Amino acid sequence: MLMQIADEEGMLLYDGFDDAIIGMASRCGENTVLAYDIDKIIEILMDRDDLNYEEALEYYSFNMEGAYIGDSTPTHIRCISD
Repeated sequence: MLMQIADEEGMLLYDGFDDAIIGMASRCGENTVLAYDIDKIIEILMDRDDLNYEEALEYYSFNMEGAYIGDSTPTHIRCISD
């Protein structure tokens, strides 16, 4: 299972990607959702599932970025560094 209920607030989380959680995101009138670091997700996929970068990116794009499981679906953030 890719997602499960995270807590009593009903936020969804990705199984096996806790190290990629960077916080929570909220917008006026919308549910608060977990926020994941895209690069960390890809890194986890490469390390855990022995995928190369292109395979990990394809998995992420299709199964996570492209998934909508309702109003509590996590959001994805690409961190910007100096």
